[in-house]
Amino acid sequence: MNFNKPLLIVVSAPSGAGKSTLCNKLLAESERLVYSISCTTRKPRGQEQDGVAYHFLTEEEFVARIENGDFLENAIVHGNRYGTLRSTVEQALKQGKSIIMDIDVAGAAQVRDIINALPEHNLIRDSFIDIFITVPSIEELEARLNKRGEDAPDVIQKRLNNAKGEIARANEYQHIVVNDELERAYAELCKILAEASK
Repeated sequence: MNFNKPLLIVVSAPSGAGKSTLCNKLLAESERLVYSISCTTRKPRGQEQDGVAYHFLTEEEFVARIENGDFLENAIVHGNRYGTLRSTVEQALKQGKSIIMDIDVAGAAQVRDIINALPEHNLIRDSFIDIFITVPSIEELEARLNKRGEDAPDVIQKRLNNAKGEIARANEYQHIVVNDELERAYAELCKILAEASK
């Protein structure tokens, strides 16, 4: 996958739709594509290093950066703050690299609002594309989540309920890719990105 111009690619999907698989495949096959490293207030786990998995910030640092308008999106998840710095995205684009942001529908809506407020011909605005990856049906999603064998039934039910709300917002995105068969969905994703980077 080659990009003629760098893109800011925002990707969202319900849990179990295969978003990580598709994004990892893109990253593996595209030299000029990088993954957006988020900031978080949670403590590093295991071997996690600052600037590799996340940029680890204190609560005070994070709040100061919110007040400064430094984030393209931020949220509180399970009591910890997470967010994507505008500078992270700008830096990648200026280096001629495309950057993937893997975020939920609420985060994507925040990014859209900020981008719509940017002046015309702004680097981030001109490179922005958002894609929603979904599944053929809720039944199919339930089957995939059960097959993964990672979650208890109540957790799966919660994921399915969340998925219904997320799928209801799919039309907020410029593109929707139905991941019914991985290779076909990947080919469609590549086609969308090739067209956007012309």
